[in-house]
Amino acid sequence: MRQVVRAGLHGAASGLLVIVCARTAIASEAVPLADGWRIESSARVTAKGETISRPGFDARAWHPATVPATVVAALVANGDYPDPYFGMNLRKIPGMTYPVGEQFARLPMAADSPFNRAWWYRVEFQPPARAGSRATSVHFDGINYRANVWVNGVRIAAQDQTAGAFRRYEFDITRLVKAGANAIAVEIFPPTPGDLGINWVDWNPTPPDKNLGLWGAAYLTRSGAIALRHSYVRSALDVGSLDSADLDATTEAWNVTDAPVRAEIAFALEKTTVRKSVALAPREHQVVRFTAADFAPLHLVHPRVWWPYRMGTPNLYTATFSAASDDRESDREEVRFGIRQVTSELTAEGHRLFRVNGRRILIRGGGWASDMLLRPLSAAQLESHMRYVKEMGLNTIRQEGKLETDAFYTRADELGILIMPGWCCCDQWEMWDKWDAEDHRVGPESLRDQLLRLRNHPSVFVWLNGSDKPPPADVEQKYLDIERELEWDRPTVSSAAEAPGPVSGPSGVKMRGPYDYVPPSYWLLDKKDGGAFGFATEISPGAAVPPVESLEAMLPEARRRWPIDERWNFHAGGGEFKNIARFTAALEARYGKATDVRDYARKAQALTYETERAMFEGYARNKYRATGVIQWMLNNAWPSIIWHLYDYYMRPGGGYFGTKAACEPLHVQYSYDDRSIVLVNDTQQPVGGVTVTATLLDFTLAPRFSKTVTLDVGADEVARAFTIPEVPTLSTTYFLQLTASTARAGDASRNFYWLSTKPDVLSEKSEWFFTPTVSHADLTALTSLPRAQIAASVALDRKGREPFGRVTIENTGGALAFQLRLQAVDATGAEVLPVYWQDNYLSLLPGERREIAVSWPPTAKPVSVVVIEGWNVASTRVTPRAAR
Repeated sequence: MRQVVRAGLHGAASGLLVIVCARTAIASEAVPLADGWRIESSARVTAKGETISRPGFDARAWHPATVPATVVAALVANGDYPDPYFGMNLRKIPGMTYPVGEQFARLPMAADSPFNRAWWYRVEFQPPARAGSRATSVHFDGINYRANVWVNGVRIAAQDQTAGAFRRYEFDITRLVKAGANAIAVEIFPPTPGDLGINWVDWNPTPPDKNLGLWGAAYLTRSGAIALRHSYVRSALDVGSLDSADLDATTEAWNVTDAPVRAEIAFALEKTTVRKSVALAPREHQVVRFTAADFAPLHLVHPRVWWPYRMGTPNLYTATFSAASDDRESDREEVRFGIRQVTSELTAEGHRLFRVNGRRILIRGGGWASDMLLRPLSAAQLESHMRYVKEMGLNTIRQEGKLETDAFYTRADELGILIMPGWCCCDQWEMWDKWDAEDHRVGPESLRDQLLRLRNHPSVFVWLNGSDKPPPADVEQKYLDIERELEWDRPTVSSAAEAPGPVSGPSGVKMRGPYDYVPPSYWLLDKKDGGAFGFATEISPGAAVPPVESLEAMLPEARRRWPIDERWNFHAGGGEFKNIARFTAALEARYGKATDVRDYARKAQALTYETERAMFEGYARNKYRATGVIQWMLNNAWPSIIWHLYDYYMRPGGGYFGTKAACEPLHVQYSYDDRSIVLVNDTQQPVGGVTVTATLLDFTLAPRFSKTVTLDVGADEVARAFTIPEVPTLSTTYFLQLTASTARAGDASRNFYWLSTKPDVLSEKSEWFFTPTVSHADLTALTSLPRAQIAASVALDRKGREPFGRVTIENTGGALAFQLRLQAVDATGAEVLPVYWQDNYLSLLPGERREIAVSWPPTAKPVSVVVIEGWNVASTRVTPRAAR
């Protein structure tokens, strides 16, 4: 059993590390150490830790910081460097000497880099008062990469033990803390290419400090003689009936004194409290367990079950663990948990299929990117990201080596968004043949620390022990042993790739690409790589050039003009993705050569709309031969022109709305492989009497085929309606309008396609990152659409929980109004972001009328005007009127 060793007995760090659970279990006494920090390079500091960590040390000349903050994040916040997210400013920061597009994690820092040395973090604090307190601890939830830690002149931890970006530390400083001023100093050393650090692969550049510093929260806790840690509640749900569940609740009781202690440990849930008495030897840790077998009230009848988004309500419970000794409460932890069961299985074809509470679920999500400088999200920012996920109809976020704050997982729990975390690829994390003794210690200890905090979150439904390849047998066995020891009650998968784990066996998932441009037809035509079958853990139809306003925000005035140059490509990726040449070639082959940046951005939205829609539609049509799809990526770590569904500025573009269309609850869609019309039900209820209509139009909008049928579709099932026949002498570019309606819901789904009689032809040979297109569909006629006329009105209502509006648009002319984009703009002319449109980038046939709902956060500036523009529609500004 691990023991706590008190700091300060000998002035050395040996044996002083204590790894603590995250605050998913919320301690009764957790005092943030966020403000008042100062940081400085060790090259500019002559004093030693004994002096720096004493109260009163003069650090006024140092740089101020608010923790969490990496070194570069703090310096940027202080204005020491220009905005690294704009243009090529990042390259102006000292230490950015590595080649553009190369993976910095594998390269050493330059000898003259200001970050190629230790940096000091220092703060003074007053200890929190608490009656009966006997113990004080300081916690660090993220140090990158290794550190010496000092308190009041005494070193309490040394860098040979305090190593690992994903470790979480607790140090007992009881004997060092005094009344009045106290000081902490942390000397942090940067990661090297051989460390298990925080890595950016080919998604975006790595900052010059490699995210050096206190990237996680720092805080104090105090307790009486007994401290509680690692509190955890598991449930065994009767998935057949969902009518009962047995709880298994555990906590670790730590005697933080040098004397034996008797204590009463209590577990309280709503109106139920159960207790156990324990005797603890000096400094002993003891696991205390409460089970339904021992305590009848922990057998719950008719429990409130936790469900993912669209499957049901994400119900949560709150439980409290408390410890008392000498008739006085010593410590308590609060745990929020969900009653649910997640399992996985391999289908007959070997694909991994997940079930939640016994029901199948098609995993549809995107890959998460933390901020490039690891700046934590505000509550409002977090809410916007989560809202966008739900607005698109996705149910999952994948995290590859970018683990987030506790608030992130808590909000996912509350919203029913599934989280798929795991380690990163392409660096020391997967170079097991180069692991030294420290790596073999840090890797498993990092897993332990992260799972201890994640295991209470019902949203976390799986853990990936590797990314691009599974760990070797010895490492995988260590990981599996830890997962078993921690009673991890959901699946683990050896990696995000299909190579079997040497111990665990088949992964049941695939990572065969593509990551670069493929046409819409690819997803249903491809039968061997990334096509719509199996579980694709990371996949994409390619680059994601944002709307022109975002291009103007990220690129300097002199360089955002046409044509694309190195400044554009600096905001692409690395490796094979250093530029967007393949995306541009496809765009111009399909839609015609771009004439300027606005024309390019406009065509890019149409291209990403149709490709993202096709990917998600393909996987939906083929469920459950297709069991999961993760778009690479969901968002960006900095302003980028690749891999996102909404951009860094929270501006949704074509890919966002193509995804949103494909993932609506009841959706009618076209099949690029066999021309069938399919109705997809993503709800848990059967839907009967659905009227499905398809209308095929040539380029002049003359109808060439129309058919209507009424059909039923089962819960979470797919129904084929009919097939669109081949029509002779059809124009090269033509259109397909689909609608699905029910007597109860009216128009449940609308879907508009622009298609070509010239098919996309795929190469028979695929690269690891894409399948080349030999010849492209011809949609160039879209650039010659006749001008269309629209009429629009906007009604706003600011009386609800958030501002809300309805935009009514009607096509009053005789031509198709193509790819209409709606923007809500404030009085300064800036687009209101984030913004939640019911639909956007829509097309209206002559005489067609749509009413589009829109909302935005109440903290945003009021909407002054709605701007509507399209490929062949002049920009229209509509002033809102108050709703009745």
